[in-house]
Amino acid sequence: MQQEFPWSDVKVYVAGHNGLVGSAIVRALEAAGVGEIVGWRSSELDLTDRVATHDAILEARPDVIIDAAAKVGGIMANSTYPVEFLKDNLLIQTNVMDAAHAADVQRLLFLGSSCIYPRHATQPIRESSLMTGPLEPTNQAYAMAKISGIFYIEAHRTQYGRRWISAMPTNLYGPRDNFDLETSHVIPAFIRRFHEAKVSGAQSVTVWGTGAPRREFLHVDDLAQACLMLVQSYDSPETINVGLGDDMPIRELAETVASVVGFEGTIEWDSSKPDGMPRKLLDTTHINDLGWFPTIKLRDGLTSTYEWYVENVA
Repeated sequence: MQQEFPWSDVKVYVAGHNGLVGSAIVRALEAAGVGEIVGWRSSELDLTDRVATHDAILEARPDVIIDAAAKVGGIMANSTYPVEFLKDNLLIQTNVMDAAHAADVQRLLFLGSSCIYPRHATQPIRESSLMTGPLEPTNQAYAMAKISGIFYIEAHRTQYGRRWISAMPTNLYGPRDNFDLETSHVIPAFIRRFHEAKVSGAQSVTVWGTGAPRREFLHVDDLAQACLMLVQSYDSPETINVGLGDDMPIRELAETVASVVGFEGTIEWDSSKPDGMPRKLLDTTHINDLGWFPTIKLRDGLTSTYEWYVENVA
């Protein structure tokens, strides 16, 4: 695939560069030989602060912005703090985009989430399913913020001719994930729970839900390669899905993670807790047609993620 521009000639601002997704994008950019990478930790720049965000981006004047900054969390966090998930994400993405417009940034990639799609969308979920039905209640605040981001991208394309794009990744995992049990997603939560049970000698682990919902899981390094490809070759107002194209029951995922970690006890399911969406598999036809396909197998990705957890967190 022909590149639109040499990476060595551009300065890229990665919003959220120190997080799960942003750090993977930084690794991919470095491997591609990018000219310069700009990034600020949250302690250095609060993206909910409009003035500070404008000042930073106007001073840096990047050629490309990849917005991987967001307040994220699993079912428990989304259900407990809907105000923060809606407000903070609206502020972050609006401030970054407004500053990008002021700095005349022509290429911007906004990353959302597959939770933007209706709870009962036809599977696998096509991009055209957006706004065709009610959202999953347990994460609708986060989803509404991300939907607003998609339409803000479209608005800038329509009103100002910006060549900005948005992409919706599926469930992600990998090094630098959040392993806090109250705010983490399912894979890091499983890794931590099973690891701690193994270390303590616990005979069983109880996890939320029935284990019946199906999910697909994409390694962040695969997503990062997709992001670089999209910045180079995608230019459409329609958001584009980035996923594995295959899914599994959460019960099977739990058993796989337990096997990778080495936990040999039993897994108990607390069916009084919510399951979330029954299924969330993305149709990846559009991005596959552009030539991108994931390369990291789930068990390999889980193994390397667990190794990172042991070395850096546990």
